[in-house]
Amino acid sequence: MGTLLIAGLAIGLGGTIAMDIWALALNRLLGMPLPNWGNVGRWVAHLRHGTVFHNAISEATPVPRETVIGWVFHYVVGLVYGVIFVAIAGADWLAAPTFFPAWIFAIVTIGAGWFLLHPGLGLGWALSKTDTPWKNRCFGLMAHTSFGIGLWLTALII
Repeated sequence: MGTLLIAGLAIGLGGTIAMDIWALALNRLLGMPLPNWGNVGRWVAHLRHGTVFHNAISEATPVPRETVIGWVFHYVVGLVYGVIFVAIAGADWLAAPTFFPAWIFAIVTIGAGWFLLHPGLGLGWALSKTDTPWKNRCFGLMAHTSFGIGLWLTALII
């Protein structure tokens, strides 16, 4: 059990790092903005007051260290996802990791963003209130694909 937990944490970390490298590459190569973890941190901080959904998170009261809170939340979610994936995939997958299960899991995890985080930030269900929802959804799917690649590659390494 302990070995599976450590492996899950490791691959969750690897997946999250891969996702961040993808975002950095898009920023450097295409000029796309980096994720705003400060807004996520503000959203997380407001959860303790019972506020899940905002019309616009930018209009919510700022909180101290919201960017740090957002980054920590981002990595904690990645670690938790890694542990959940290993619990589902099991020791047999860890012994011989394949890409497809990691990718499917990573794509499924976008649901938390589309149906909880994004509406919570005021961006609408599945980014429906953004100027280019389908473009943003596609980039989200690519980001989660990079998470799946990171899960798989980290599993291969360990």
